[in-house]
Amino acid sequence: MPDPADALIIGAGASGGVVARHLSERGFSVVCLEQGDWPDRGDFRGAERDWELAIRQRWSASPNVRGLAADYPVNEDESDITPLMFNAVGGSAVIYAGTWPRMLPSDFRVRSLDGVADDWPIDYFELAPYYDEIDRQIGVSGLGGDPAHPDGVDYPLPPLPLGKAGRRVAEGHNRLGWHWWPEPNAILSAPYDGRRRCVQRGVCTSGCAEGAKASTDLTHWPKATAAGARLVVGARVRRITVNPAGLATGAVWVDRAGVEHHQPAGVVILAANSVGTARLLLLSADDRVCPDGLANSSGLVGKRLMMHPFAVVTGWFDESLETWQGQFGASITSYQFYETDESRGFVRGAKWALSPVGGPLNHVLPMRAGQEVWGVEHHELMARTFGRGATWAIFCEDLPEEANRVDLDPDLTDGDGVPAPRIRYRYSENSKRLAEFQMARAAESLQASGAVEVTSAGPLRYAGWHLMGTARMGDDPAASVVDCDQRAHDAANLYVVDGSVFVTSSGVNPTSTISALALRAADRLVANRRNQKVPA
Repeated sequence: MPDPADALIIGAGASGGVVARHLSERGFSVVCLEQGDWPDRGDFRGAERDWELAIRQRWSASPNVRGLAADYPVNEDESDITPLMFNAVGGSAVIYAGTWPRMLPSDFRVRSLDGVADDWPIDYFELAPYYDEIDRQIGVSGLGGDPAHPDGVDYPLPPLPLGKAGRRVAEGHNRLGWHWWPEPNAILSAPYDGRRRCVQRGVCTSGCAEGAKASTDLTHWPKATAAGARLVVGARVRRITVNPAGLATGAVWVDRAGVEHHQPAGVVILAANSVGTARLLLLSADDRVCPDGLANSSGLVGKRLMMHPFAVVTGWFDESLETWQGQFGASITSYQFYETDESRGFVRGAKWALSPVGGPLNHVLPMRAGQEVWGVEHHELMARTFGRGATWAIFCEDLPEEANRVDLDPDLTDGDGVPAPRIRYRYSENSKRLAEFQMARAAESLQASGAVEVTSAGPLRYAGWHLMGTARMGDDPAASVVDCDQRAHDAANLYVVDGSVFVTSSGVNPTSTISALALRAADRLVANRRNQKVPA
């Protein structure tokens, strides 16, 4: 039996890495269990000719496509969106695009402002100092002064280049009188903290070999392990263990050889994403204290899954914009249609992010060109479009609905026989109307920017990068899973620090907010350590 840890973290991704560094640097003994491995940057394909094939196969964002030993399968048969995730030290951020926006103040007050969903038990301004600190820790490139945000937001590094496409579309928005601003990215525009700057290959979603794109394997885990944290890779957690008093006592996990272990701990912290965390809470049902799943007296564990309905609108121009390169996260962003306007027939809105179109495969697949084109026609298409496209990636706010959920599949299991998660998710009518409106406005944007042709697709199925909800935060134990410190109402030494705690989804990429919330939760845990209940 290993020595008990002060804190046991499950998951070494964006939130787990942040918490591990913060706690270990403040004297906690920390153990983290991660079912993936350390990423090997020499294995990334972004500088190789086959990179577009690699991101659709071995480096796919879908665990069902990758099928690696570190993965668990997901039953998505009843979902309109495929959930996407990556198991490794650094988590899904290893292959994310790197876009780094904050939520806006209105995102925390949806019930008060729009009469739907619920308000968060915290507000933007309480989280703002943690946004600032996370930005410094990872090295965000951006430009302060965005009128869509509150005053005082600034970044440690200047923004990445707008590129020809960014400038072209920004000029179009100026003509329309619409909002645009350089997008903040967790990608270095200059050397920072021993890491190299971005070289603008545009291959962020197949891993950044230069290390310019931030993920916690680079930004947090080296510092956490230097401070004494112990990170165990290849560790698949079966369940959280509890005592008769309802306190978490640790976790049972299986190594790659199939040998079962138990790691005891004073505090257990879940950082396994909204699918993985819900799965573990349900797997940890105990007939003595939590027959319906750990921390599930409200019945809300796994419910209210949100994944951001996603659409793309691409403008094709009569000149090269060199859009095979540039940061894939985004060059510019627009919040022009972000807030609710009831005259549109739906509530809430969407953030737009202008992205490169990419290489040849992206030009011939339906989401970009509208149809698959091969043979002689492929050469004609490439001559007409390659490097000449600019894409608005549209992230639509996803309202929380209990019918959209994660539960345990009765038949499907992972490689160790542990029940796999099942996703049930359907687009709401609000989401459909919202997406249709945003796609039409994005087409206007590109036409005003000089596009000679516009193609649209969405909402897309292969788009579940943003996993939120399933263990929501709130003050009322009957209507939430964790409190405002992200501690489970039902188990005083169990914390959830990933996107599971989101009350609403906002319309922005969530990793910045997940990381800031994780830092805040760790800070509160340190501040209250003398009063923290732990198992005897």
